[in-house]
Amino acid sequence: MDFIAVEDGLGNVQRALKDAGYQVIGLEPGNLRRAQAVVISGVDVNMMQQQDISTGVPVINADGRSAADVVDVIRERLG
Repeated sequence: MDFIAVEDGLGNVQRALKDAGYQVIGLEPGNLRRAQAVVISGVDVNMMQQQDISTGVPVINADGRSAADVVDVIRERLG
């Protein structure tokens, strides 16, 4: 099962990911170690477009994307 860490406040994305068969977890450090992807709201992106979250997995910025778009991006990135 693919674990996707999702930032609080993205309930629509959490529901869409669950409906698509993903296991949704929070952004706590312990969860980040087992996540196959991370979804953020865009607030964590600084002026230079660098994410504050440092991880070896894809970090998807949900800002300006629908929940369905985020699910599609995750499917593409995870293959």
